[in-house]
Formats: sequence, C-alpha cells, structure tokens
Amino acid sequence: MRSKWAWWLSQIARRIWFRATLFSVLAVATALLAAVAAPYIPATLPGQIGADAVDNILSIIASSMLAVTTFSLSTMVSAYSAASSSVTPRATSLIMEDSTTQNVLATFIGSFLFSLVGIIALTTGAYGETGRLVLFLVTIGVIILVVVTLLRWIDHLSRLGSVTETTERVEKATARALETLAAAPYLGGQPLRDAQGWNSPTAAPVFAPHVGYVQHVDVGALSNLAEEFDIDIAVVAIAGTLVSPNMPVGLTSRSVSKEVCDRIAASFSLAHVRSFDQDPRFGASVLTEIASRALSPAVNDPGTAIDVISRALRLLVQHAGNLAPADAEVSHPRLHVKPVALADLFDDLFMPIARDGAALVEVGLRLQKAFEALACLPNREVRAEAHRHSAEALNRAEAALVIDADKDRLRREAEAVRVLCIREDVSLTGISRG
Repeated sequence: MRSKWAWWLSQIARRIWFRATLFSVLAVATALLAAVAAPYIPATLPGQIGADAVDNILSIIASSMLAVTTFSLSTMVSAYSAASSSVTPRATSLIMEDSTTQNVLATFIGSFLFSLVGIIALTTGAYGETGRLVLFLVTIGVIILVVVTLLRWIDHLSRLGSVTETTERVEKATARALETLAAAPYLGGQPLRDAQGWNSPTAAPVFAPHVGYVQHVDVGALSNLAEEFDIDIAVVAIAGTLVSPNMPVGLTSRSVSKEVCDRIAASFSLAHVRSFDQDPRFGASVLTEIASRALSPAVNDPGTAIDVISRALRLLVQHAGNLAPADAEVSHPRLHVKPVALADLFDDLFMPIARDGAALVEVGLRLQKAFEALACLPNREVRAEAHRHSAEALNRAEAALVIDADKDRLRREAEAVRVLCIREDVSLTGISRG
C-alpha cells in the first residue's frame, strides 16, 4: 500500500493545474533553449532555411492558442455541468481527473506561453540569426503537437460528459479499488473480526481530529508505530467511513501517550468527501446513483439502469475471481483491519436499483438474470448474497407490479436463482466430502 505522502502526491498529480504547470514550465524552457543552442548552429544555415518567418508563426500561435484554450475551458465546464445534472455530481471528480482533457489544456496553455516567450525574446534580440533557426525548428514541432492534440480533442469532445462515458469511468475506478481490495483485503494486516474484543481496560481508542470521511490509511506508518511502541493497532475506520472527534478511527492493545495517539490519527487522511482510491463502496454507490436517477420519473430511462446492472455484475464477477486466498501473506502482522463486507457491496450495488425499479419488469428481469449469473460462481458467500438479493428484489417487485404475468416471470427467474444456489452448494459439499 502507498504511504501517505505518495498518496498525497498522486492526488496533486491528478489536478488540472499540475499538468498545466509542468507543460508551461517546459514550454518556457524550450523557448529559451534556442538562445543557449545558438552558438552550435552553423552561421550559413539560417539564411538557407529562412528562419525569419518564425515571427509571424509565433504571433499566429499566440493569438489562436489563447482563443482555443478559452473555448476548451468553457467546453470542459459545460461537460462538468452536464455530468452533474444528467449523471451524478459525485462522478464529476473523475471527469476532472481525465488525463486527455488535462493534456489538451496543458498543451494549449504551454503552446501559448511558448509563443509568448518566443516573441518577447525575439523583440529583445536575445536569439540572433542562429537562435532564430532553433526557435523555428522547435516551433514546427509545437505546431505538429497542437494539430495532433486538436484532432484528439475533437474526438474526445463527442464523448466527454455523456452518461455512457461517465458510467464507464465510474466502473473503471470501482474496478481499480476492488482490485486493490482483493489483493490486500485487510491492507496487508490481519482481519479484525470483533472490535468489541478490544474494549479492555488497557486498550486506548484513537479519535479523529475532526469530522470527515477517511480517504486513505497509511498502513506502513501504522505498522512502524506498532513495532516502535510494541503495540497492536486495530483499524476500525477504513476508507469511506464517516468519522467525528467522538468516534475512534483505531484502537491500541494497551494505553499509550497522547503523542502516540496523535501520530496514529495522523496516518488517517480525512476529507469532506469520499474518494474512489481505497473505497470500492463509494464507486458502487455512485453507480447505483446513476441508475436511480435514470429510473426517476423525470428521466424515465430504464436502459441506463439495465446498463448499470450489467456493469455491477461484471465488477462482482471480476472481484470474486481476484479474491486473495485465505492464507495470503500478512505484511503487517500487528495491524488488525476491519474488512469490507461483501454483503455491503451487494447492498450498495443492487438494493437501490431493486427499490427504484420495482415497478419495471424489464429491470426486475435483468436483476434476476444477474443474480443467476452470480449464483453460478464457486464462491459460497457470493451465492448466498445473490440468493438473498434475488428474494428481496422479488418481494419488492411483487408489491409494486400490477400484472400477474409480470410477477410470474420474475418468480420463475427467482426460482432459477434459488435452485442454482442449492445445486452449487450441494455439488461443492459432495466434492469436499469425496
């Protein structure tokens, strides 16, 4: 797992200003490089190529890039607004971190600064004849870069902020968080099965400094503290947990000083909103928000809800196949971490859709087919959750549907899920006995 500083730097690197700043610094350095490289250029070469044309070219780039950057920024803001209104505001952070959009804006801003610095340097006579040649060659490269970026930007604008594209981004972010969870379900520590067992007179709770959501847990720092002070630490507030100053984020096996408690609390990064990185339940909740909004009377788009069900099924199938074995290596033996319950993931992904789509038989049928696919997996816990949600979805649909034929269709699908779960359990029991 990444340390707190590595995680913080990764958050900074995703900000749009970070990439724009890097491109701008590179552009200014490139424009000034021509003056440094000028002594190494043959004196007769500038006249043969005609490097004097660079003045007009730089003027064109400066004026056009400023206009294109302004247009791109307005388009980006419109895409954010469209995603907030048609999908969910929680998904806009993923759009803002889109690497293509950031590269495009950084390229345009960098090209503008490059041409601006080049014009200023030319006006002051800093280049000379040979320096103009270097600037001319670099300008040709910048023009090629701008043309390629514009073509990518035109293609990208056709999808930016759309429901399908935003939903796919949420699915990918959730899949990454689930892969991290499957590789280290307890963040490299041991499972914390019962936090009540830590309520001994010698144990000490570690409280959060303020109200917020846990975004990241620096398990490496916690493990070092546990070794340094010869204690065991229980992590009860994993990523996505809402904490307050009267709620413990962790527990220690014995009493420690306030300074140690503060150092433990500093290993938990808090923010006002949840993050996709270590919190797969947040991604699952955002997916179902998209489906719930699509199922609202104002939107009335069951197709989007059906698409979300397919994505949820894909996520769970991949997660079940990536789960680490029970005897996985424990890299932080003195840490006891609260697990992410599979039942909670199922609730986040399917319960709101089953509630809001109870009156739509097509949504109910797709839900039951998803549960049927999950019932075929070898993981017993997954099958149990599929069976539970199949029965709950059927109960909700029976209370909302009017036509008996629709109810019969759902009952047949739910019965198929129940039979599959029983058959798989019997088959696995027979194999284990054999």
